[in-house]
Amino acid sequence: MKLKLNTKSLIIIAFLIALEIILTRFLSINTPILRIGFGFLPVAMAGILFGPLWAGLAYALGDILGILLFPAGPYFPGFTLTAFLTGIVYGYFLHNKPINWKRVLVPVVIVLFVLNLCLDTLWLYILMDNAVVALLPARLLKCAIMLPVQLILIQAVWHRLLNKISFIHAA
Repeated sequence: MKLKLNTKSLIIIAFLIALEIILTRFLSINTPILRIGFGFLPVAMAGILFGPLWAGLAYALGDILGILLFPAGPYFPGFTLTAFLTGIVYGYFLHNKPINWKRVLVPVVIVLFVLNLCLDTLWLYILMDNAVVALLPARLLKCAIMLPVQLILIQAVWHRLLNKISFIHAA
């Protein structure tokens, strides 16, 4: 696991954090019980490029900065933990590995059905004191819809950008 980053890598991580904040806070559909958006893309790209630790830290920092700069409710550290674990999962399964649908399926399923469906539902239950059973149908539907979306987009974005970002590892 590479702990040191050069200046170029730090700039790319900062760009991915900013992109995650924009996609999550401004370009997603938000309701009190779920969020549908594309904030997963910069996190997955950070995982592919920099590995689990940096992707986890980047997404956790993006979550904290997003809530500080553009609050949409009270800060709850459970969601930051989910963000960190999401980056860890994408980085663990995708860093330095070929990006194809079989490789992308496992982290997407873990993120959607373990972290987003189970863990985030727990955080919402703690925050809103709603019955978990009432929250689950809409959240389960969101996960089912987002599964093919994430499978397709993570691969498509990575392969589209692969040639354009090859300079990252050159220096």
